[in-house]
Amino acid sequence: MEGYSASIETMTDLPNRRSFLKKAAWLAGMPAIIPASVLGRNGNVAPSNRIVIGGIGIGPRGREVLKPFLQAADVHFAAVADVQRDRREIVRKTVDRHYGNTDCKAYADMREILGRDDIDAVLIATGDRWHAPASILAARAGKDIYCEKPCSMSIVQSRELDEAVLKHGRVFQAGTQRRNVDNFRFAVELARSGKLGELQILHAGIIPPAEYLPPLPGEPEPDPEEINWDAWLGQAAMRPYNKKYVEGRWRGHEGFVASFSVLEWGAHTVDICQWAADADDTTPVEFVAEGTTLHARYANGVKLRMRVAGFQKEGDWLGLGTCPVRFEGDEGWVEAGDHGKIMVSNDALLAAGKPAEMFGTDPAKHVREFIDCVKSRDKPACHSTIARRAHVACHAAAISWRLGRKLRFDPASESFPDDAEANGMRNHPRRALHGI
Repeated sequence: MEGYSASIETMTDLPNRRSFLKKAAWLAGMPAIIPASVLGRNGNVAPSNRIVIGGIGIGPRGREVLKPFLQAADVHFAAVADVQRDRREIVRKTVDRHYGNTDCKAYADMREILGRDDIDAVLIATGDRWHAPASILAARAGKDIYCEKPCSMSIVQSRELDEAVLKHGRVFQAGTQRRNVDNFRFAVELARSGKLGELQILHAGIIPPAEYLPPLPGEPEPDPEEINWDAWLGQAAMRPYNKKYVEGRWRGHEGFVASFSVLEWGAHTVDICQWAADADDTTPVEFVAEGTTLHARYANGVKLRMRVAGFQKEGDWLGLGTCPVRFEGDEGWVEAGDHGKIMVSNDALLAAGKPAEMFGTDPAKHVREFIDCVKSRDKPACHSTIARRAHVACHAAAISWRLGRKLRFDPASESFPDDAEANGMRNHPRRALHGI
């Protein structure tokens, strides 16, 4: 791994491979007949107009996000990197089968993808611990980034990620796809339009925060060619290998999951609440936990309640699916969830018609927006700064829950005034690794 940081820093100075190949082809003499597909005719997209994508850490959820990338005519998925051989081989075979060739490259080390100047953007779908480090390295390497959530492990890392994306001028889309799902968008529009009256309280569905699980018992480490355990851990503290970790049982374990699991759903639902409250550029200023319900308040008095999303029952959520949100104003309320449905306090709020039902886990529109923004250089719906603010709110709420007391929070400095213990939890323990 020596020299890794230096190699990343110099990647943006590499010659542009496409320009070089175009010049070389011209000097050699172009063929007399050029296939229509090369010119982008007959419904085809010319190769020069395609976005070339690489994948990093593509597991089960990542493969769902991969589908709309493969279905896009103006995208070519060229390579995958994963420290687990079986996972990278699944993706390689899937991509080759889709394109009908054997061109997809599979790497054990993501530096192989970041070092390729023909790759424009990366899809990052690792476990939580690698999302921010991989995104920062990709930004340094000049790649645009679609990154699954949670995008960070702490308040400080949220800032580091945003600053890296902005410094290197990259397009970044957090995988909080509900920003591009119709019923959630409709609910937000009702809240922002004033049709609910003055907003009073926002409800964000979360899974209950919980103390970290005890470490799993150690087992013999596998062949590094099959699973590179040290690389899999990333910045997480070294611990004995157990196959359950790499099979998906890492959730709930310290160093692997973000802020006591608050961000598992909160990265989605708090993000939507911030949008509804026109608070994408700030966070609440106060946090306090009551059991597993996390209460917050914005400077303008609007309240945010992060509460466990249960089954339909009196006084609880309305049974509209996972990751529900509810916005209450002094003249009405609206609730939406992952089943694609929406409920309102007054049918008059649906005068414009109900939105089409679309499952909240579907990333298709979110991916499409990212592709379009890579071309236009516009900012997508959940760019790095928006993701930063929602993640910071979740991390701060988790700290209040862990400490068991009310905390004041300063959105400008992203710190807790006069609370040294809380400020000591703004960052998370991590190994120095790969120049991060």
